[in-house]
Amino acid sequence: MSSTAIILTLIAVLVAIAFWIFSVYNSLVVLRQRVEQSFADIDVQLKQRRDLVPNLVETVKGYASHERGTLEEVVKARNAAMSAQGPAQTAAAEGQLTATLRSLFALSEAYPDLKANTNFQQLQNDLADIENKLAAARRFFNNAVQEYNTGIARIPALWFAASFGFTRKDFYDLGEQRVQLEEAPSVKF
Repeated sequence: MSSTAIILTLIAVLVAIAFWIFSVYNSLVVLRQRVEQSFADIDVQLKQRRDLVPNLVETVKGYASHERGTLEEVVKARNAAMSAQGPAQTAAAEGQLTATLRSLFALSEAYPDLKANTNFQQLQNDLADIENKLAAARRFFNNAVQEYNTGIARIPALWFAASFGFTRKDFYDLGEQRVQLEEAPSVKF
């Protein structure tokens, strides 16, 4: 075999390896983008839920203004949720917000006029709808994270993932409040 043939063979092998590495890299980029997009979907639902809170607080305030402590806790939890960053911190803050919202809805049992208020009922329905959408968005996100984490752990991606900046992603873990959070708030009329 001539030296030209050997050089051409080596170049062909190097080009094939480069294309293979580009292919692995591109597949990891697609998986990472899916994780980021699915977290953005969760963020949209959380923003909609947070946007309902001031209306809910104002509605309750009109009927149960002396329940100031509960109302302040809801506002405080909302503010903490708005400043949370990343899946783990967001899940914890949103879990606290959900807990305070549940206590707010429990107040309606003590105030029949509030419970009968159509604005309050509509806000409860809107919140229940958002909670259902959030549950679906969390499942989609966690599935995307699972696929991404699996993708970077498989050979051959495992050999290149860390050097390309691909690291494991955290699941949107609801922790101990998982059972409570996966239930839509009860809406009773």
